[in-house]
Amino acid sequence: MKKLALAALAGLMAVNMIGCSKAPEEPVQTAEQTSAEKAGEKEDSQGEAAASTGVTIEFLYNLNGEAVSDAVQEVCKQFTQETGIGVEAVMPGSNFSDIMKTRMASNQLPDAWTTHGWAVARYAEYLAPLNDFSFASHISPSIQEQITDQDGNLFTLPIDMDLTGIIYNVNVLKEAGVNVDDIKTWADFETACEQIKEAGKTPIQLGGKDNYTIGNMMDFVAPTLITNQDEANQQALLDGSFDWSKWNTVVEMIDSWRQKGYFNTDAVTADYMTGIKALAAEKAAFMFTAASGITETYVQNPDTEMGFMPLPAREEGLKQALMTGEHFAVGMSKTTEHPEEVKQFMDFLAREDICSYLATKCGMPSGLDNVESDTGRLAPYYDKYSTDSSILNIPYFDRKYLPSGMWNDLCVTGATLLSGQSDALTISVDQMKSSYEEKKAQE
Repeated sequence: MKKLALAALAGLMAVNMIGCSKAPEEPVQTAEQTSAEKAGEKEDSQGEAAASTGVTIEFLYNLNGEAVSDAVQEVCKQFTQETGIGVEAVMPGSNFSDIMKTRMASNQLPDAWTTHGWAVARYAEYLAPLNDFSFASHISPSIQEQITDQDGNLFTLPIDMDLTGIIYNVNVLKEAGVNVDDIKTWADFETACEQIKEAGKTPIQLGGKDNYTIGNMMDFVAPTLITNQDEANQQALLDGSFDWSKWNTVVEMIDSWRQKGYFNTDAVTADYMTGIKALAAEKAAFMFTAASGITETYVQNPDTEMGFMPLPAREEGLKQALMTGEHFAVGMSKTTEHPEEVKQFMDFLAREDICSYLATKCGMPSGLDNVESDTGRLAPYYDKYSTDSSILNIPYFDRKYLPSGMWNDLCVTGATLLSGQSDALTISVDQMKSSYEEKKAQE
């Protein structure tokens, strides 16, 4: 646990929020620079600009949501307008991790890609250290340790950084008579779900067609039941001695939510954006996703009201928690055939106006201490929770405690639980145990 991280983030947010109450702005325009929006209107010119250098670099990213993805595309087009370097920016979908594993195995990597929490543990041997970039001296202390190896090598550019719990629709909770500040434990959360269900709304929205939404739920719930304030379980997971019968507490709680009817009826077949639209339409209350989901909700319905809350504690007397780590972070391949062009791209992304624009679109604080992110309607929540010492600041469970490659197991076993088959709990625990042991043996 990084006990100083909340304090550092509080300091960062105090700086970031000064003068940041206005709506998100496009990157600053100058006589030499077209805005991202203007570049988007001149999409046809990208090919001409790329032809002026003869170079196009490939950038793979895994940022979900239409508004955020559109912003990435706009920024890449602006880069082409300014430099004459083409960017093939591709979001492959929910199988991003599998695609990257295949490309690592074949040594056919993109020139740059988002590292999604694995800059050091999974990708370090494939990434070029970024220490010589000017932005390296501006990495926020809240995230620096997570993206730097033991030798001090920086492996990714953190355009923003996570401070994540459960997002919720404020109006749905009000209609159901739920005060979010009363939700301290999972028992309190279930009481709230009952009230929401009685009000005719969906308590928990999932988008199982995009199975990472199920993986998120498993990844968010697990630490609150297994590792938070439990050093023995933390150490056991790290050294390979974990007793996987303890995982029953996780699968039993998820299965109980299914039995109680807390999930949307199309939880297995709906996708992520279906869930976002359900929250925006005030048909659902909670969703296990990053705060960027809130910005997507406001795109769908700017008149609704959204917020986020800490993850509840296992029981009374224990602390609630917020997840921290990489969100929009970009690494550079050390084997790229276009190192100078990719360096220009990295510097461009770190430029204050561009980085601020992207972090603002994600609704998160910037990972660079010289960049202001306008978190807008989310600012009160960041301010409220970043200064609350009673809330734990924890890493993502799979990134910290599971071997590389087990994210897919969280997604698959979570989907098994939603299926409702009679032996789903046993299958889920057994798969987690066997996959963990197999991957631990390969370390």
